[in-house]
Amino acid sequence: MSDVVDRFRDQPVTLGVIGLGYVGLPLAVEAGRGGLSVIGFDVSDRVVDGVNAGRTHIQDLEDSDVASLREAGILEATTDMSRLKECDAISICVPTPLSKTRDPDVSHVIAATEAVAAALRPGQLIILESTTYPGTTREVVLPALEETGLEAGRDFFLCFSPERVDPGNTKWFTKNTPKVIGGITETCSAVGAAVYERFIDCMVPVSSAEAAELTKILENTFRAVNIGLVNETAIIADRLGVNIWEVIEAAGTKPFGFMKFVPGPGLGGHCIPVDPHYLSWKMRTLNYKTRFIELASEINAEMPLFVVGKVREALNNCSKSVKGSRILLLGMAYKKDIDDVRESPALDVLRLLAADGAEVTYHDPFVASVSENGSEHTSVELTEETFREADAVVILTDHSQFDYPAIVAKSRVLVDARNATAGVPSENETRWIVKG
Repeated sequence: MSDVVDRFRDQPVTLGVIGLGYVGLPLAVEAGRGGLSVIGFDVSDRVVDGVNAGRTHIQDLEDSDVASLREAGILEATTDMSRLKECDAISICVPTPLSKTRDPDVSHVIAATEAVAAALRPGQLIILESTTYPGTTREVVLPALEETGLEAGRDFFLCFSPERVDPGNTKWFTKNTPKVIGGITETCSAVGAAVYERFIDCMVPVSSAEAAELTKILENTFRAVNIGLVNETAIIADRLGVNIWEVIEAAGTKPFGFMKFVPGPGLGGHCIPVDPHYLSWKMRTLNYKTRFIELASEINAEMPLFVVGKVREALNNCSKSVKGSRILLLGMAYKKDIDDVRESPALDVLRLLAADGAEVTYHDPFVASVSENGSEHTSVELTEETFREADAVVILTDHSQFDYPAIVAKSRVLVDARNATAGVPSENETRWIVKG
């Protein structure tokens, strides 16, 4: 085992990255910076052409990050999957969405695996990074690769190493976030760690691919469940006439046994609203119901309705109805200072208000346009006239660029679902309806 591990640790390695999205392109850039030659693979000509021109389509990277590696001849991109045979190691970073029935859709993983199998040669390392249910690496990827007649742990090496990307995070990124890895065999784990530790600061080996898969699911289920708890507490506080934000700040002063989570209009992004359902699906096949996950999902899914209810309440206080009102939404991204609208609860709020007969517009400095329920919406400019025409303003994403004192001053009715205007003087101290 030591010879093959040393080869991957010390000798030149070409890394192939399948999927150049939020996970794959930053991984490719870090690998290139770490001295590996990198070939990026994607089905999109636009993405491939952009990378080869030295441009990034990922907000967390600068064009210069890609351009410098292109100029050095370290990074290239292609749609030609046959070139996977040129790679010593291959990372699969493709999407794993949910189907309409909330079952895992691993079709992209299967397609990537088939491409790898077609090019598989002895000595290659394959690492699945796409978040999925425990067992995917062994039950889906492994059989397809071993159909070639090669054996994992002897002829090639197969691992799972979950991505831990947090879009917009300027402190923790691909290189300095500890990276979990688990292989089909002990040798697979050691080989995978040997490659990644060349450009990742801290590797965290675990005993199996299943342990690594479940680690990722636990991380995001932990967040989903606790966000569900604080969202339900927000609804309880609203019924009791208590300021939930005051309660959270007070509870947060406890130096042990409490971790601060905050409520919002719902869950967004690819991971937290989606990943726990992979585990729910897997456990249903084993005749087990994941009760915490199902309940948290139900509560979090209802938060857009709660926000719309607060809009309705705020307008009622002004003798207005939602139907016919002009409502301005601030923020479409699922969290602050990013351009990602995947699973964004703001889209649900937009759809619900429009279904109630409101004339809905939005402003987001990061999101130029969105499509929801078959309709296209374009971000409007924030002008005096925009505020003057709006019967209600709703803060759904707490972007740093927003001028919150001006928003409070200019809004006739303001519903703040993020507590972004905390500390800004207003006529009403209720945080959900800040000014009315």
